[in-house]
Amino acid sequence: MSSTAMWLLLAVVVIGILFVSVLYKRTFTPHELALTGVMAALSFVAYLFFRVPFYGGSSFHLGNTFTALAALLLDGVSGGLSGAIGLALADVLAGDPGYAVTTFVLKFIIGVVCGFTAHRLCRIDAAAPGRSLPYLARVTVSAGSGLLVNVFTDPLLGYFRNVYIFGQDYSAAQVLASVAGGVTLVNSLVSTLCAVLLYLAVRPALDRAGLLPKPQDRSLKQVHRA
Repeated sequence: MSSTAMWLLLAVVVIGILFVSVLYKRTFTPHELALTGVMAALSFVAYLFFRVPFYGGSSFHLGNTFTALAALLLDGVSGGLSGAIGLALADVLAGDPGYAVTTFVLKFIIGVVCGFTAHRLCRIDAAAPGRSLPYLARVTVSAGSGLLVNVFTDPLLGYFRNVYIFGQDYSAAQVLASVAGGVTLVNSLVSTLCAVLLYLAVRPALDRAGLLPKPQDRSLKQVHRA
């Protein structure tokens, strides 16, 4: 597929996700936009400058850490957009625009799953920050949920990308998917640990500064969307 077609496909994916966000009636406050932008920048830096490449395009990096962290601090859409924008842009600047399309989708999925688990299932924003075992378990499950899903979606979507976009042989694509699965598992475990530690460190400070949505604000948004 030509580079022009890759750019068009990426544009379609971005527009589609933003359109879904609009239909979802998602509104962003200035603080949320600022934090989403910061997390996108951190994802970009963590990937582009601190990564270990492996065979077939896979690489060990910590960019997913900030996708999960943004979802824990804000919500799934914010987390998904921060990772999708930051890491897709990193792919483009690294000379891999073909990977940017699947990267955008995969990182958005990570953010949405982490955000849903954190704020709808585990309710971490309604709990007082601390170091108790139940609280740590909630945060860890929330961060690990989207990253665990990525262990399966990354090789799967990568396989279809390699075969149907890059025109790669089926057997070669299967080998690369296996490599990607192993690398992604290591990425996910390390990124989960980093996201949990960063969340525990920065949430109290951001709460005191009034930069995070309050639990009641989330409830009002959910009622409004319903």
